[in-house]
Amino acid sequence: MKVSIFGSGAWGTAIALLMRDNGHVVTLWSRSEEKAEAILRSRENPLLSGVRIPNEIHITSDMEEATRGIGAAVVAVPSFAVRQTSEKLAGWLDESCVAICMSKGIEKDTSSLFTSILSSTLGENMPIASVSGPTHAEEVALRIPTACVSASVDLAVAERVQGLLMNESFRVYTSTDVVGVELGAALKNVIALSAGISDGLGLGDNTIATLMTRGLAEMAELSVKMGGRKETLAGLAGLGDLIVTSMSRHSRNRRAGVLIGKGMKAEEALAEVGAVVEGYYAARAAKALAEKVSVDMPICSEAYNVLFEGKSPYVAMKDLMSRRRKSEYSTGEERWVLGS
Repeated sequence: MKVSIFGSGAWGTAIALLMRDNGHVVTLWSRSEEKAEAILRSRENPLLSGVRIPNEIHITSDMEEATRGIGAAVVAVPSFAVRQTSEKLAGWLDESCVAICMSKGIEKDTSSLFTSILSSTLGENMPIASVSGPTHAEEVALRIPTACVSASVDLAVAERVQGLLMNESFRVYTSTDVVGVELGAALKNVIALSAGISDGLGLGDNTIATLMTRGLAEMAELSVKMGGRKETLAGLAGLGDLIVTSMSRHSRNRRAGVLIGKGMKAEEALAEVGAVVEGYYAARAAKALAEKVSVDMPICSEAYNVLFEGKSPYVAMKDLMSRRRKSEYSTGEERWVLGS
C-alpha cells in the first residue's frame, strides 16, 4: 500500500521506517521545504542521530505529491500543528484512505481532541483512528519491541490500522475508546513533566511514584467524565505511556521538568530541550477541560501554576502535600480508579 507520513520529526520518521519495514510504499512529508531537502541530502533526521533513512522512503514537502494514490495518511506532527496539517490535507484524500492520528496532545486553544479535528476537517465519512502508547521514537526506529493501541469508534477501522502497523517488533492492540486513548496520550505528558520537576527539586522515588499514581487517578477521572472508559487508562495508552514518559531518558517532558525543578523558567527549559515539550501545551488544555467538566485535578493544576503563573515548584509540591485529608478511593469501593 502507498502510505504517507505527515510530519518529519523524530516520531514521523520512526513511523516511516516502520511502514517501510512492513512492505508499504512510503512517503515522508515535511511542512518545510528546507527541512525536506536537508533530510533528503543526508538521509538522516538530526532528531534520530545515527539512524539512516533508506532510499526507498520518498521525502517531499509537496502536498499533492504526498497524497497521490495513498491508502493511509498518518498525521504525526506536534500538537500545535495538527489542525493546520489536517486543513492542508482536506480535499486531497480519497474516501478509501484511512487517516491515522499518531500525534499526542490536546489542541491548545479549543481543548479539542485530535480525531475530532480530523473528522471536522477531512469529513465525517473519513475512516479515522488514533494510535498511542509507550512509543519513544528513538526505540521504535531501532526496532526495539514496542506495543501500542489503535483506537477508532469503528472497530473495523482500528483493526485495519492494526494490520498496517503491526510486525514482530511493533505490537498493536485495538480499542473503541478513542476518548480514553487520546486523553491518556495528552495528560501523561503533564504528569511526566511534574515528575521531572520533582526530580529537579532533589526529591525521591517515593515522590515520583506518588505523582504518577495520583496523576493516573486524575487522568482516569477526567476521561470517564468525558465519556472514556477507566480501564483504558490502566492500559498501554494510559499507565504504559505514563511510565515511559515519566521515567525514560528519552522523555523531553521529563528533561524539561528537571530543568524547571532546578530553577529554570519554563521558557528557558523548553529552549534548552530544543524540541517540542508537549506537556507544556497539555497543561493549559488539561486545566480548561477540568474546569469545563468540573473535575478536580490538583497535580495538573499545580503544574499549570508552575508553568504559566510563575509559582515556585517547591511551594506547589508543599501545597499538594498539605491538601485536606481524604480516602484514597473516591467512593469507598476498592477499585483501581482513585479519587483525586
